[in-house]
Amino acid sequence: MKIDSIDLFDVPLPYSGGTYVLSGGRAYVQFEASIVRITADDGTVGWGESTPFGPTYVAAHAKGATAGIEELAPLLLGRDPRQVDRITDQMDASLLGHNHAKAPLDIACWDLFGKAVGMPVCELLGGSFAVPLPYMSSIHIGDPEEMRARVAAHRQRGYRGHSIKIGAVDGRVEPELDAERIRASLADRLPGEFFLVDANTGLSPEEALRIFALLPDGLDFVLESPCATWRETASLRNRCSYPIILDELAVDASDLVDTIRDDIADGIGLKVTPAGGLTPGRRQRDIAVAAGLTLSVQDTVGSDLAFAAITHLGATVPPRLLRCILKTTDMVTQRTGDFPAVEAGGGILPPELPGLGIDMDESVLGEPIGTWAR
Repeated sequence: MKIDSIDLFDVPLPYSGGTYVLSGGRAYVQFEASIVRITADDGTVGWGESTPFGPTYVAAHAKGATAGIEELAPLLLGRDPRQVDRITDQMDASLLGHNHAKAPLDIACWDLFGKAVGMPVCELLGGSFAVPLPYMSSIHIGDPEEMRARVAAHRQRGYRGHSIKIGAVDGRVEPELDAERIRASLADRLPGEFFLVDANTGLSPEEALRIFALLPDGLDFVLESPCATWRETASLRNRCSYPIILDELAVDASDLVDTIRDDIADGIGLKVTPAGGLTPGRRQRDIAVAAGLTLSVQDTVGSDLAFAAITHLGATVPPRLLRCILKTTDMVTQRTGDFPAVEAGGGILPPELPGLGIDMDESVLGEPIGTWAR
């Protein structure tokens, strides 16, 4: 099997909640998906997606993904897509960084690999634990009681995990307001629910400690990505009574090694696109598991295709260490395909279909904005 052609599509994904607000006043109403179709010489097709969370979340943006794919796609023609590690080696040797451009190509190769051997991607990634994966919501910054209501709405839909965003929206952190957002969001917590309080690197150690001082005892949550730098995070870690997990600061395997060496966190939010796809995501999973770190498997945002990749990787994480997976499809209004995940036991399992198991709706993709062929 050889890669015969690669097509690139640009698909707008409007945010389902109107405006998504993060710390620092970052606001998004729409995301841009770069969707890749790789066709092998036997006619088999694989699909992959990269949807950056705007240009100010991590070092990624949609136009950069397009430019990176334009750089990489011609180099992959004629290669065997089943050799996923060698494909990753080729991309890393040809383009430094730019994981968000490599991710859709890598994911599409895994989809092809699974279809070529008639197996789901999760089985090729090490094997599914066959334990239903709980969903996690993403609750953007807002009025405390309004955030509480959005948590309740997701709870009614079966969500067992919730990512609560805090931080300044106007350039100034208000500890009392953030403490109230946390209290309100956790006010109706049910047994077994998992809460992340995510500052998206928007706090200084001083601001974080002031927020914690205003909280009542006994609140059960994990603090995610509190600070923008390793030094600040390490400083807060030494004085924080809450578990810390990393997201934006733990993008690749070397970051994870540094995290473990310095004992700077208790877990990671493993995001498929910032990692560079399923191949480096698998490597990060194995490092984290070896170190006993907890994981939530996510992506920045994305359509049905991104959610399929999340689900397959999430199914391979030991259940004792997996907290939740992010249902990115609830964050956007545009559907790109049918991913028939199996609903079971308050969560989902990937379908027992070859590859990612997604039936793409090519009618929503439009014409390719780039095509490369042998």
